[in-house]
Amino acid sequence: MSVDFHAVGFPADLADPSGAAPATSIAFTEGPAAAADGSVYFSDIANNRIMCMRPGGQRAEVFREPSGRANGLLFDAQGRLLACEGNEFGDNDGNRRITRTNLQTGEVEVLTDRFEGKRYNAPNDIAALSNGLIFFTDPCYGDRATMELDHDSVYRINLDGSVDRVITQPEIQRPNGIAISPDERTLYLVDSCPVVGGNRKIWAFDLSTDGELSGQREVIDFAPGRGGDGMVVAQNGDLYIAAGISRPRGPHEATTVPSGIWIVSPDGTVKGRIPIVEDVLTNVTFGGDDLRTLYIAAGKTLFSIRVETPGYVVHRRS
Repeated sequence: MSVDFHAVGFPADLADPSGAAPATSIAFTEGPAAAADGSVYFSDIANNRIMCMRPGGQRAEVFREPSGRANGLLFDAQGRLLACEGNEFGDNDGNRRITRTNLQTGEVEVLTDRFEGKRYNAPNDIAALSNGLIFFTDPCYGDRATMELDHDSVYRINLDGSVDRVITQPEIQRPNGIAISPDERTLYLVDSCPVVGGNRKIWAFDLSTDGELSGQREVIDFAPGRGGDGMVVAQNGDLYIAAGISRPRGPHEATTVPSGIWIVSPDGTVKGRIPIVEDVLTNVTFGGDDLRTLYIAAGKTLFSIRVETPGYVVHRRS
């Protein structure tokens, strides 16, 4: 389906017309996740730390430093903080693993740090089912000479701790953001490959209760503009995707997709765009007492905006 992205207007019926307001500023924000108590955790990759903004707070505080170059964050069904410890914005000093933190005890578990004996590339984003299954993406957007694995893939961490590779090339090119529908029957994946002619697609996969994927299909294609980075899903099934750019970073991307949070239905219908003044939007999450506050990581700033449709997060599923 062809879309004139510049013709898409602000979704005044879906979001606060006053626009997104800065919640706090850091260096390079990523991977926001809102806890049930209202605290918002997010990554500051460049400074190698995870930050936390408490309810009512005016400034973020350091939660963990160093963070292992943490990127995507997520709370699992039991309210434990999952972290994709990557390998970007540093001198190959990332931990390249998935960890889980019990916020009550402070205990940190390493869920996986290798696949078939080789270190991951740079775990990027993560999604979880209510039954405990976990999916994460492992692209390499930095120095590809650091790769021990010869593929960019999506993995599933099983209930017994074993890990399976579930999506890889050639079905996809460079996996990034990942999310699961509220009924847990669909897995959505950002495939954003920053080369000329590379994929800028959002894929959907049928998801079984035991974590098997099938029925790959395209939801939307942002090419040749900057494709999606992170995304979340609202309770009505709509996708909220961080995508677009105003100033291209090279010949691989165009200005055909303005920067913002793109609201897209599961059938690929574009419902609107929430514009953001920062140019490199990275990820997004739902929070607030009613799950109608959208937190947006973009460049050096964490923004928030009120939306009409509540979001879906697995730790507040009931």
